[in-house]
Amino acid sequence: MYQLLVLIPVSVDINSFDKHWPSFLETAEKMPGLIKESVSTIDKCLYGQNHIRRIYSFSFKDKSSFEQALLSSAGEKAGDILHEITAGMVILLSGSYQEDSLDRIKSLSSTIE
Repeated sequence: MYQLLVLIPVSVDINSFDKHWPSFLETAEKMPGLIKESVSTIDKCLYGQNHIRRIYSFSFKDKSSFEQALLSSAGEKAGDILHEITAGMVILLSGSYQEDSLDRIKSLSSTIE
């Protein structure tokens, strides 16, 4: 899978952001190839310096699907909205994404022993 991470720094006016987020999300959810989305609200920094308030993730089948989604009319419009509602202070990251379950990992290790 391939993922787009949207990092919202603490410097973004969160009240204004929250007010306009639904219009972004409605548009982003129209991107072709979008498989799932999630949000993490950062409430505590356990170590180091943190300047991030929220992390949103959007998952796609692969890099090609991700790129097509961003270049679609919905992707371009969502990008414009995101830039506007964060006053350009958003951080966007992308990369491959892998996920595994602890149960599966344990079952594999028990077959090795």
